[in-house]
Amino acid sequence: MQASPHKTLKLRKLPPSYSAVVMPFVLSILMTCIISAVSTAIGTGWTNGFVATWSYAWGVSWLVAFPSLLIVLPIVRRIVAAIVDQPVRP
Repeated sequence: MQASPHKTLKLRKLPPSYSAVVMPFVLSILMTCIISAVSTAIGTGWTNGFVATWSYAWGVSWLVAFPSLLIVLPIVRRIVAAIVDQPVRP
């Protein structure tokens, strides 16, 4: 049985202008999650308190990473544009 079209849950998307904040937001969450887990595992090992230690490390690192990405990303884009050829548009 198919759901009727008017009852289907549709998520509203943000306008394209939000991508300048949403991309660094998502990137900072994923990267700090991975890096803090690796750093915590190397520093403390897989102990009983790993999750608590890791979650604290992740929170602190995200608080630094997100604003840093907002500042650094435009600089990185300029550096990449200077190094990489732009595609030729037909």
